[in-house]
Amino acid sequence: MSIYADVPKGPAIEVFALTQAFKDDSNPNKVNLSVGAYRTDAGVPWVLPVVRKTEICIASDEQVNHEYLPVTGLETFTNAATELVLGADSPAIKENRAFGVQTISGTGALRIAADFLHTQLNRNVVYYSNPTWENHHKIFCDAGFTTVKSYRYWDQNKRQLDFKNMLADLNDAPPGAVIILHACAHNPTGIDPTQEQWTELADLMEKKKLFPLFDSAYQGFASGDPDRDAWAVRFFVQRGFELFACQSFAKNFGLYCERAGNLTVVQKNGATKAAVHSQLTLLIRGQYSNPPAYGARIVSKVLNTPELRKEWMASIQAMSSRIREMRTALRDKLVALGTPGTWDHIVNQIGMFSYTGLNESHVRVLIDRYHIYLLKTGRISMSGLNTGNVEYVAKAIHAAITGAGESAACPCDNKL
Repeated sequence: MSIYADVPKGPAIEVFALTQAFKDDSNPNKVNLSVGAYRTDAGVPWVLPVVRKTEICIASDEQVNHEYLPVTGLETFTNAATELVLGADSPAIKENRAFGVQTISGTGALRIAADFLHTQLNRNVVYYSNPTWENHHKIFCDAGFTTVKSYRYWDQNKRQLDFKNMLADLNDAPPGAVIILHACAHNPTGIDPTQEQWTELADLMEKKKLFPLFDSAYQGFASGDPDRDAWAVRFFVQRGFELFACQSFAKNFGLYCERAGNLTVVQKNGATKAAVHSQLTLLIRGQYSNPPAYGARIVSKVLNTPELRKEWMASIQAMSSRIREMRTALRDKLVALGTPGTWDHIVNQIGMFSYTGLNESHVRVLIDRYHIYLLKTGRISMSGLNTGNVEYVAKAIHAAITGAGESAACPCDNKL
């Protein structure tokens, strides 16, 4: 009998299972709206031209070697990442009370943050939005948090932010609770608070002594303007909060597999920096010792070189613009078809994802009959849409909602 014989099989991770099912599907009209990775209008992954140029430059540099990075990463990267999220003129940076440590993308930043909060600050309570990125729950449970709760965020009937109930739930949170906030382009809904609502949230969190932990996975990618997308984080810093910001460079640099991330720490004063940095160093040492260099070198060189940074800005504006165009196209086609329901929420949302309002039955029809792959919650990745498939997707959604998919000819039988 093997010692592994009683190990139970874990559940499949939905988004990866859907991506594999999409790959295995031979239907020529198949569409993958599940994976959170940018696609061009031709439906293929895009290596940003500035990233490709920088890769060649780094590979050609005889001074670059493969020695270990410091435990907390490449300093030119962490400094640039911290400046990107807080702003070049941030008093927190100038007063030496903010710093960054390199992590294994945004997921690694969240895990290091969770471990620090639990082991060093004795935090055991965390709140995340309902819905949220499903990994938030697992990360904080695995880090030892004993109370993992959600706050209301999405109004399914009105298909908008449920701000009143969000405030009510956070008002019930105990002092010291960690509150996960999406810095911009909320995943999965694509709905963010307005600046006025962020102000109300800050007021409540200050009064209740709650700890803000910003998950910033889409800065620049969401609107095409990194400063606009960082407004909430910078506002909380301006208000005097001590906080964490977990950054990913997967989406905004297209470095999905390179796992370049940063954990930005903001303190009230610089006196605590050495101690906090030392404990983060020990956490990283015990988990993966030190981070990979490749993605960090790319981001560092681009952000620290004015002409390359300008090219990067053009790329993120192009990506965000294409996604906005697809939002408009899908909404317009659903309206033209007379699809039951209201669809303005698709264009009111921002970033990679749309919480469509489709239910699990609709999703099952879209997958089984139309070969359109999306999460059972109805979340779709807008970058999976393009000018060649958006009409097909709209007609399939219309058929799934109206029930036409049960009897009518499948649109995949005739290329639309």
